[in-house]
Amino acid sequence: MGTGTLLIVDDDRNLLELMKMRLESSGYEVTTAPDEDAAKAAVVGSAFDLAILDLQLVRQDGISLMEELHRVVPGMPVIILTAHGSIESAVEAMKRGAFTYLTKPFDARELILQVERALVNSKLTSEVDRLKEMLNERFDFKNIVTRSEVMRTVLEAVSRVARTESTVFIRGESGTGKELIARAIHLASSRSAMPFVAINCAALPETLLESELFGHEKGSFTGAVRTSRGLFAQANGGTMFLDEIGDMPLSIQAKFLRVLQERQFYPVGSEQPMEADVRIIVATNRNVEELVKQGSFREDLYYRTHVIPIALPSLRERKEDIPVLVDHFLKKFQDQMNKKVKGFTPQAMQRLMLHDWPGNVRELENTIEYAVAMAEHDVIAEDLILPAKGGTENMIKPLKEAREHFEKSYLIRLLELTRGNVSSAASLAGKYRADLYNLFKKYVINPSDFKKE
Repeated sequence: MGTGTLLIVDDDRNLLELMKMRLESSGYEVTTAPDEDAAKAAVVGSAFDLAILDLQLVRQDGISLMEELHRVVPGMPVIILTAHGSIESAVEAMKRGAFTYLTKPFDARELILQVERALVNSKLTSEVDRLKEMLNERFDFKNIVTRSEVMRTVLEAVSRVARTESTVFIRGESGTGKELIARAIHLASSRSAMPFVAINCAALPETLLESELFGHEKGSFTGAVRTSRGLFAQANGGTMFLDEIGDMPLSIQAKFLRVLQERQFYPVGSEQPMEADVRIIVATNRNVEELVKQGSFREDLYYRTHVIPIALPSLRERKEDIPVLVDHFLKKFQDQMNKKVKGFTPQAMQRLMLHDWPGNVRELENTIEYAVAMAEHDVIAEDLILPAKGGTENMIKPLKEAREHFEKSYLIRLLELTRGNVSSAASLAGKYRADLYNLFKKYVINPSDFKKE
């Protein structure tokens, strides 16, 4: 039995009633319209899952009526009814958005079959669109928050790389967003409709990592009570992301190299190879060249994976991104926690700008989450920013020395951020240019040293 709300438009009242009876007996809710005006009025007042339109109506053809109905109900599947002599027009209707057509006279079973197919197809299309929108909201380039030139350069490279099948090697400190970039590459690639599978090579012991990657046969080792598909099999047709590749054990490096060279792998305990139709992206926060010298990473694997290198900058190398990231995370946690927080005091923002962020964007996100969670007012003060970093366990300097140390550090950070542009620095600091020049002279700081060629 079917479910759905249908609209049937035909000026043949006998055929209209016959189709209504057949479809209602199959479980559908049916509304009929004998002409174009009744059809247009019906879609304004009700939501329909599908429409069946006669190609030849009294004052209008079914194709133009379909296009008018689609302006009200975009994406609604339409089945066109036509006589044998008008099949060419029915094919034109499909080119312009109809799902299919039926020629009169038609069998009732064929009508019900085509209605079912159209509704199933519509539901699948809606689900795919919903999933794509959800993924794009999380991983598309527009949500990689940045204003820095260095990150824009990275994203330009990523957009070009995505269209290839080449192996990508992402290098960056922990918290710089390596998996986010890997997912963006996948979503911008021809494999975007297929799986994206990620694994952290440092998170599992050697024996378990091998089984996770390649799968295993039942009874191949103690505890293997059933056959298991590995991640390479699960990623078939899509993208495989191996994070912290520098921590992969040597024994598994050899098997991973086989995947890259032969596009095959053997599940643990199996003598039958499996095909590996996957795009490979690897990432690490370690110096792999040094690991090669030490003998803990295979040189041939290094060159096999190091086809297209992408280096992600640390947050301290792109501090101009901190304000936009802070704003992004503030809005995110406001919504999650249902709290109204307008922003940060100037002192709090200064503290955010001066911190070196060894944990990079992840540390900044955690810091903003803590501050929003703990905030009791609509503006976040300095005491909620990295409170553990500013405790009294540090040696207390004399006030004059501490103030001068802060001023000099602040000015240097200011010039780094503005690339030596004194006007921008003055605007950001809320000071007159003349005041800044006096401070530069006091601390022997030359703004031109910070200008990038």
